[in-house]
Amino acid sequence: MQQYDEGQWIKVQGSASRVIIYQANKREFLQHAFADNIEDVVSKHYKHATGQSVGPAELRSWTNSLSHMAKVLYDDEIPDDAGVAIEYQVPQTSKRIDFLITGLDEQRQPKVVIVELKQWSEARVSEKDGIIWARRGGRAGESEGAHPSYQAWSYAALLNDFNTAVLDDGMVLQPCAYLHNYPQRDGVIDHPKYTPHIDKAPLFLKPERDRLQAFIRQHVRHGDCKNLLYRIEHGRIQPSKMLADAVVGLLQGKNEFVLIDDQKLVYESVLEAEAKAVNGPKQVVIVQGGPGTGKSVVAINLLAALIGKGRNARYVSKNAAPRAVFEAKLTGTFKKTRISNLFSGSGGFTDPAADSFDALIVDEAHRLNEKSGLYGNLGENQVKEIITSARCCVFLVDDDQRVTIADIGHTGELRKWAAALGAQVTELNLASQFRCSGSDGYVAWLDDTLAIRSTANQTLDTTEYDFRVVDSPTELHELIEKKNQVANKARVVAGYCWGWPSKTDSQAYDIDIPEYGYQRRWNLSQDGSLWIVTPGSVEQVGCIHTCQGLELDYVGVIIGPDLVYREGQIRPDANGRARSDKSIKGLKSLVKKNPVAAQEMADRIIKNTYRTLMTRGMRGCFVYCTDRLLAEYLRSRLRGVVMEQPVEHVDRGIAAKAPASNVIPLRVVSAAERAAGKNAAPLIDLRFAAGSFSESQSFEEGAQQWIELPDWIPYQPGFFVAQVVGESMNRRIPNGSWCLFRAAPGGTRNGKVVVVQHRSIDDPETGGSYTIKRYSSEKIMEADGTWRHTRIELWPETDSPGFEAIVLEVGEDEEFAVVAEMLTVL
Repeated sequence: MQQYDEGQWIKVQGSASRVIIYQANKREFLQHAFADNIEDVVSKHYKHATGQSVGPAELRSWTNSLSHMAKVLYDDEIPDDAGVAIEYQVPQTSKRIDFLITGLDEQRQPKVVIVELKQWSEARVSEKDGIIWARRGGRAGESEGAHPSYQAWSYAALLNDFNTAVLDDGMVLQPCAYLHNYPQRDGVIDHPKYTPHIDKAPLFLKPERDRLQAFIRQHVRHGDCKNLLYRIEHGRIQPSKMLADAVVGLLQGKNEFVLIDDQKLVYESVLEAEAKAVNGPKQVVIVQGGPGTGKSVVAINLLAALIGKGRNARYVSKNAAPRAVFEAKLTGTFKKTRISNLFSGSGGFTDPAADSFDALIVDEAHRLNEKSGLYGNLGENQVKEIITSARCCVFLVDDDQRVTIADIGHTGELRKWAAALGAQVTELNLASQFRCSGSDGYVAWLDDTLAIRSTANQTLDTTEYDFRVVDSPTELHELIEKKNQVANKARVVAGYCWGWPSKTDSQAYDIDIPEYGYQRRWNLSQDGSLWIVTPGSVEQVGCIHTCQGLELDYVGVIIGPDLVYREGQIRPDANGRARSDKSIKGLKSLVKKNPVAAQEMADRIIKNTYRTLMTRGMRGCFVYCTDRLLAEYLRSRLRGVVMEQPVEHVDRGIAAKAPASNVIPLRVVSAAERAAGKNAAPLIDLRFAAGSFSESQSFEEGAQQWIELPDWIPYQPGFFVAQVVGESMNRRIPNGSWCLFRAAPGGTRNGKVVVVQHRSIDDPETGGSYTIKRYSSEKIMEADGTWRHTRIELWPETDSPGFEAIVLEVGEDEEFAVVAEMLTVL
């Protein structure tokens, strides 16, 4: 088995993080399982892919579960060349599919069997749909969570939604669950209430290995040599659906989102609590969750479910921006009176009639205030008033998003008033990440970097989440404007460090950074709460109040002088805030009473503000810091950085890009190691690769170096490694990635990513007569039975504007060559 030298492995700069931790064919998997300790093999792949070691609990889980899957696959009728994958990260989430088996069925239909593995030996029925009690590991004892069949089905549904290769290649996903320690069907794990979920994802228990084998044989009759795994891993990932775009469908009863794991548990728990409140005691449900955990998605799903049951329910938020955006999306579909009856500000319950609502769903509850009204002179306490007004109240809260001194809706305040008003309290947590490319690591890194809380995430891998520190506000705004051309889902925001002169003088600029000639206006005067969705508003700068609770694809953040880096520490400075900033109103009086507590509160508000702003982007966050030392500090905590050259006008309006570093992703192999049979491939400059050569010895002559391949890629003649520069294929190949290619590929090329050379190509990114694109062709049959190309289409796969397909009308006298096929990003 290939041995790893841990000190010599380097994460490739600019590459996409590998979403499949381990992949092999069945024969190789069984070899690893029975001869090489599969858990050791997978853990080394895990460390290679993530740079992190595997925890003891997960290692024990692999030791147990993977050996059982090896016994399942030890079946002569399951083809040896079927694909096997372990730990596939579901796109746009932090969840992983345990086990996949790929191949073709009897009709040659591509199939993917998804297996959710559990070590449970007992369970207990829950009254909630799709939820079951079980011991889920750790010391917490039994807890409620998704039934394994629901879990397998939900992961398959997400894969189908996000990965375009599944649909484009006609793959059929077949989810199932395997509880290899569960002794028998006992009327619990297979209770009739779980039948709808088991019908979608069949359930197999300890004595039913033969049934699982038959299930796999039914769907995988022929192997695919890992082709489907390649398609899945390199399939274009669709962006997460944004809540604002789906609110109409949700309120019309459509299933716009698949709720997974803790989201499903919260949803079902709230519905149960609301049902109890009809004839029982008042119910309060407190749901804690950080950025991107789906708090607002769960909130709108609950609103839709409750009004569908005829309940008098409302969505409540202190922030006007989410309400305004949702209401604007509903205009034209729902009557205005209907919309106003669905959404409310938090100050609308100052004179509460007890239990006048069946349910109030309070989003961003941390923003609740004590007093209400324009001048803060109405009511007693918004938390008290809301709980009084409804039989069931749901508070979705993140204590780390309190951004003004007036924000009182933290969990302690919610618990206090629930107890005072005699309500039964249920507390739940949301942990599933859907923002920040599904990366738990980004939010944890941000918390550690801003000194909000210590985490193990000391550095951020920017290949997983597109985070950049730029040198000027002008560059920042240009990047965001470019990203915004794709879908109008990118905006610039800033801390409250600049005044608002444009409020009284429409010609004045608010944010003025003269050393860069940067002048912009706050958004509030023109588009107000709808700034984040108004076309053309990208030229303005938003603030915390018009983006909190909402999401973007990309966010650009201007960090002002209220956050600096001094003497090795992040230091908030309230004096850097503008005088017009009301978020720290009352700070001076607090300082007189308790200066230490006042300083801690001001520091936390400033840190929370930037944490909230920097987590609005689902796909990326770009930052400009007015404090140069802070910018250097942020850069020092990044790895895998890709620096882009300034935007320049070139042919077809495309800007050429270059990676900041040429660090090779794998270890360089010496001549002696090669002679001893080390698994390695030549490193080739693509400009050389696109020249006229086809013999394997040409690679050796043109090789710059030879590099070690991962043990799951055995070297074959014609393999070579090269770096791909440019943005035209960034959905599959991030700019600067190092990739494995096969020279002079045979067979069909349709749908594959290839290097093509033709005299009419003038690619502005490669600077020559070759290009790297997805291949499509049209052919005609000649009289002698041979085929001839008549038209070649070379398609970009990018989220950058300006790239178009290259169309080649191929004649008999023209030279055309497919030089190489891209196999994988290393």
